[in-house]
Amino acid sequence: MVSPKGQPTSLVAPLTASDVGEITVEDYGYGLGPPNGILVLRYPPAATIPDFPEGRDDFLHQVFFSPDGALVVRRGETSHFLSSTEMLWVRRGAVIEVRGLGLQTVLRTCVREAPARLTRHGAAVLAPSRQVRERILALARPGVSQAEGLQARAEILEGLCASPAAEVEHAASAPMTPARAVARALRVDPADPTGLTAWAEQLHVSPKTLQRDIERQFGLTFTTLRTQIRLRAALALLPGLSVTETAHRVGYGSASAFVAAFTREFGQSPGRYGQAPLAG
Repeated sequence: MVSPKGQPTSLVAPLTASDVGEITVEDYGYGLGPPNGILVLRYPPAATIPDFPEGRDDFLHQVFFSPDGALVVRRGETSHFLSSTEMLWVRRGAVIEVRGLGLQTVLRTCVREAPARLTRHGAAVLAPSRQVRERILALARPGVSQAEGLQARAEILEGLCASPAAEVEHAASAPMTPARAVARALRVDPADPTGLTAWAEQLHVSPKTLQRDIERQFGLTFTTLRTQIRLRAALALLPGLSVTETAHRVGYGSASAFVAAFTREFGQSPGRYGQAPLAG
């Protein structure tokens, strides 16, 4: 089956904000005149996925956070799934792509000035305390005074500075081979049920050629590559979802199959992983 643009439908990502041109966004600004203000944009759950593509031309430092879902982050060939307890810091001018993994709320916090402990990172995954997450959520609602917003800004930045940070390194983009096209599509939708033969048909190559390309690019079989992507996505989803819902969101037909695969890969059950205490 082919899309109107001539691409196989399984290789076409779900509609994003960039595709449709406009989605409903709530914005909450505090002290936006001086450089020490803060702006929080709230993208509500919708069939359209909030996306923030590479090549943004902005003058703001930004923090991305989904309180009820997972984010997919790509910087060149480096990719990560972020859980609902993590945030992505992006320094002004850094080139990075961020997407929501499904139907979820996404918060985008923007500041023009930030402490050096943050700006030394081009892009980093932060693990802030519960208080920082709740502070940002509290700003994304009506009825907050400017004084309260600015006080919250100071506390949020202080909390982010104290958060463990893992730099998102930039890996140079490689040519879009069939194997990389499949991997990228699966990161956008880990639950995609398309099998190796169907992928090969859509990419106009033989199954053997596609399998060899996947093994050459990733050192894995197609099945193992798909499983690894699904389980990485599951790690990001489990802090906010049940085991059964996570299993379905990443493409497993039953919770028991998911539990077996997760336990085999990580040495503990997803239920135990998801019950880990939150920081803060």
